[in-house]
Amino acid sequence: MTVFKTSMRNFVAHKGRMVLSAVAVLLSVAFVCGTLVFTDTMTATFDKLFASTASDVSVSAKKVDDAQETGKPETVPASMLAKLQRTPGVQQVEAQVVSDKITVVNSKNESVGSKTGAPTIAINWDERDSKKSVELTSGHLPRGPSEALLDADTADKKSLKIGDSLRIIATPGDFSTRIVGIVTFKTTNPGAAIVYLDTPTAQTKLLGATDAYTEFGLTAKSGVSDDQLKKDVTAAVGTGYKIQTAAESNAEAKDDIGSFLNPMKYIMLGFAFVSVIVGVFLIINTFSMLVAQRTREIGLMRAIGSSRKQINQSVLFEALLLGVLGSVLGIGGGIGLAVLLMKLMGKLGMHLDTSELTIKVATPIIGLSIGVIVTVLAALLPAWRAGKISPMAAMRDAGTPADGKAGKVRATIGALMVLAGAAALVAAGKADKASQGSSFLGFGVLLTLIGFVIVGPLLASVLVRALSTVSLRFFGPVGRLAERNALRNPRRTGATASALMIGLALVAGLSVVGTSMVASATDQLDKSVGADFILQTDNQQPLSPALTKAIHSAGHLEHVTDYTGTNAKLTTPDGKVSAKQLTAASPTYAQDLRVEAVQGKLSDAYGDNSMSVNEGFAKDHGITLGSELTVAFVGGETGKLKVAAITSDDTTFDKGAMYTNIATAKRFLPAGKFPPNQIMFAKAVNGQAKEAAASLKEAVKGYPQLTVRDQSDYKELIKGQVNQLLYMIYGLLGLAIVVAILGVVNTLALSVVERTREIGLMRAIGMSRRQLRRMVRLESVVIALFGALVGLGLGMGWGISAQRLMATVGFGVLEIPWGTIIVVFIGSAFVGLVAALVPAFRAGRMNVLKAIATD
Repeated sequence: MTVFKTSMRNFVAHKGRMVLSAVAVLLSVAFVCGTLVFTDTMTATFDKLFASTASDVSVSAKKVDDAQETGKPETVPASMLAKLQRTPGVQQVEAQVVSDKITVVNSKNESVGSKTGAPTIAINWDERDSKKSVELTSGHLPRGPSEALLDADTADKKSLKIGDSLRIIATPGDFSTRIVGIVTFKTTNPGAAIVYLDTPTAQTKLLGATDAYTEFGLTAKSGVSDDQLKKDVTAAVGTGYKIQTAAESNAEAKDDIGSFLNPMKYIMLGFAFVSVIVGVFLIINTFSMLVAQRTREIGLMRAIGSSRKQINQSVLFEALLLGVLGSVLGIGGGIGLAVLLMKLMGKLGMHLDTSELTIKVATPIIGLSIGVIVTVLAALLPAWRAGKISPMAAMRDAGTPADGKAGKVRATIGALMVLAGAAALVAAGKADKASQGSSFLGFGVLLTLIGFVIVGPLLASVLVRALSTVSLRFFGPVGRLAERNALRNPRRTGATASALMIGLALVAGLSVVGTSMVASATDQLDKSVGADFILQTDNQQPLSPALTKAIHSAGHLEHVTDYTGTNAKLTTPDGKVSAKQLTAASPTYAQDLRVEAVQGKLSDAYGDNSMSVNEGFAKDHGITLGSELTVAFVGGETGKLKVAAITSDDTTFDKGAMYTNIATAKRFLPAGKFPPNQIMFAKAVNGQAKEAAASLKEAVKGYPQLTVRDQSDYKELIKGQVNQLLYMIYGLLGLAIVVAILGVVNTLALSVVERTREIGLMRAIGMSRRQLRRMVRLESVVIALFGALVGLGLGMGWGISAQRLMATVGFGVLEIPWGTIIVVFIGSAFVGLVAALVPAFRAGRMNVLKAIATD
């Protein structure tokens, strides 16, 4: 019990030194708990929405594998309504029309849909079904084709009100309507913009027919279970439809939401894991230095009878206190982070009610477990070292035993791991297929990371001296003292720098990958794309026939190319059947995208009943020039197409694509099943590019979802998309870097305490406060630069290996973002300066006489 009392007194006595370590635990636990609370709240909110809107049994079209993307929802016949109404157990049937294949614009020709990826949905108003999720809060219900309801969140966000006009762009055609009422969600707005129409209008304008619906919602009679009603409905309409109970519908909807939330959840948890690993270095350093500073104290405890086990337990008990304190605060911080994320989602259009904050029992348990286990594990090595302190240490001055050189065994193990990791990275870069090289890449990253952490002290002895030569020697004796302080304990310097190294290695690696992706795509664009203009929607919607017609009507164009994807099953000469997408395009597409043909001419693939295949597919299935493939178009007829060209796989755009004439595809697919254009291309008449651009923009001005881009604009689009992803990743990595900075601060603060007597002596022999503060700052700078140098070098190695692996899928250009690397390296020096501010200030304020008198 005395040992634990001593631990408590030590913890309280050194509470200032523990704060930064506790903050590292807090941040890591907060990120984990915040992620879990946020995703659990979103899941629970959507579950509540689905539960309130799901019918007892629903009947919809059965999903067809690889169905053609027609731009219209799949439907069930309206004639089924009467049959369902007569089915035993059915109390009521709601006929539903729902489509998210639309764009809604206001009177200013601005899209009213979300810009965050949430859909824009048009629904028929059903008095019973619609009231499950929304209520009419102003105005009246739609009474004809020119009237509509709008959800309150969209109306508020887009400053729309009753009486304002809307235009709805759908595949069957465009139509205008007017807002006559506002509806408010009873649970939450999932971020979508929702328009309600009367049923006949919804059928005609969204489906193009009055004899169909998208779904029937059935309410069971009292005493009839959902499962029994499903059996009765199946018996009445047959098995050719998708028939689900409310529980099955909710489970499916939950899976769909999970497919959106889970990747985000796991990515955020992944970065939280990185911050946890970085925090381990901070905690190890903290306890190692505290143990070293208490060497004499521990020696006295050993001299009066404390056993090694008791000393170990004492240090681990302090770590336990630290872990519990940091974890409890982290759990509270995580809840705050979840609320902040919910507010952010509200700004983006998804209104989540903080009163429905979902904190599962497992969340605080997970947070507490992570914080405590990680902290205790990190303290094991310092605790073991503390237990090795002998009673004779009480006879010596307190301090850290000299360990200027890393052990030979440690250095050998680290070097072997680095070499093995480097070999794996080289193997990844030389792999012929991405699937083969990805495991080598992951193995190489892991081995090199661990290896560099292990050899950190050895590297510190070499690199810190080299960095000091070019950066610290200019500061005279103060710079040399800073260098020697950093070299005094290479193990501590290596551990401190390793925390920063991990975050910056990830930043550098991802920067190389992202920059190389942009450079590869840009290079391919210059080499391959012959079209002057690329036309596609910004909301991922297909181009409606009306929009396609408008593009074709533009002037000053040499040609316009239609482009879409058709799904089919190919039977190859080896007898195998493969589900593939055939790119159906105008013959001019051969000019718009210059794809190299290794056999034949690509232009021949656009001949009558002809097609092309890529060389990898041809090799795998024994296809040669002139081979005939049996092509069964999904939802259409089956025919034989001759292979008139075999294209190279060495490309970024349309990699693996198979081409055919759009006229050929239309021959085998009925008009109602043929997909609208996904994208279009246009080439200007020679010397009339400006006039063509102006004409195209004028032609499509009524369609704000589409942007006319030339090649330069398209390059900027690619760069912007990649950068957006990188900036998000950098933001998440910022947490790990913040923890690493805390590590530098903590190391310096403890180092200042450790050298109290030394600092007092230096002040006594003439060092000024300013010089002392500068010495501490320079020591911090050189440690940060050391971590940055190793981290950036390691990260570039990872990035280069990853880029070589990506070259197997067409991203063949390696580009090192030297600007980013240099800025990060210089920024690391600034980080070192900031991290040293408080420790340097405290060192400068020490009382000289008291410092000299310190043991």
